[in-house]
Amino acid sequence: MKSHRAELWFEIPARRGFVNITRAVEAELAASGIREGLCLVNAMHITASVFINDDERGLHDDYERWLERLAPFSEGSDPARGGYRHNRTGEDNADAHLKRQVMGREVVVAVTGGRLDFGPWEQIFYGEFDGRRRKRVLVKIIGE
Repeated sequence: MKSHRAELWFEIPARRGFVNITRAVEAELAASGIREGLCLVNAMHITASVFINDDERGLHDDYERWLERLAPFSEGSDPARGGYRHNRTGEDNADAHLKRQVMGREVVVAVTGGRLDFGPWEQIFYGEFDGRRRKRVLVKIIGE
């Protein structure tokens, strides 16, 4: 069995954002030479996510609004005033940790005939919830 490891690096200038990374993952699959196997794509930071969904702007906006309702951003640390206890550490990113938990850490995609074996409309995305600094995504492909 062969394996291929690569890192994709991102620095999102805003606090939050979604980036379609499908083409970058496909490029790593091509570089691997693997025709049959599995591809793991993993966010290596606890305030970022990797997920699969449709690349449609309205859906991305819906995610943004939904996630903000689930875990609203709060610079404060007083839970009685809507703040997060985690923010007492001097951070302001408790919401980013919660959003990552909802959106997930990684995806695994089957590799068939040298291609990512997706369903209709599926694409791979990097989700950033505490941006403005450099973060990485691991791509690990195994197979023959």
